[in-house]
Amino acid sequence: AIDDVSFDLKLGETLGIIGANGSGKSSMLMALTGLLPINSGSIKVRSRPVLLSVNSALRPALSGRRNIIIGGLAMGMSKKEIELKVNEISAFADLGRAIDLPMRTYSSGMRARLAFAIATSKFPEILLIDEALAVGDESFKQRSAERIKEIREKAGSVILVSHNMDEVLRSCQRVLWLDNGNLFGYGPVE
Repeated sequence: AIDDVSFDLKLGETLGIIGANGSGKSSMLMALTGLLPINSGSIKVRSRPVLLSVNSALRPALSGRRNIIIGGLAMGMSKKEIELKVNEISAFADLGRAIDLPMRTYSSGMRARLAFAIATSKFPEILLIDEALAVGDESFKQRSAERIKEIREKAGSVILVSHNMDEVLRSCQRVLWLDNGNLFGYGPVE
């Protein structure tokens, strides 16, 4: 899916990845997390990246509350640590009473908001975002942008895959442009 692509990500930086559907953007993110093995080349990271995707593998039969606990445990938090954050995560995702309903009853926007809230409840050193900010109303988009800014300010780095050029211009310092799995461009976002 990707051939001869090389880049670096600086501490505290947000790197945008753009390209048409099928260009290799999501495959690159999956390779960075280790979910997709690579045939050649290497990936060097300081810590394991956390992938936030609208297609996150949350469990539809379980409640939002249970998914928060499972997601937090998967991110390396203790059960006590994540239990202390349940209300904060639910509030950020704006779930209200739906927190105790099965996720299969949630809209796609509610699921995406919950995935974002879980993934950013502990500031990862490297956060990978795959089109997750395209969901939700303007209020949630603003809260998400503020959370990403906060992650960057706390010495984290972000890779943002998006088709929304306004979002890329607003959030990223540099951009990597993929075309059919090849590097088409790489440099300052402008």
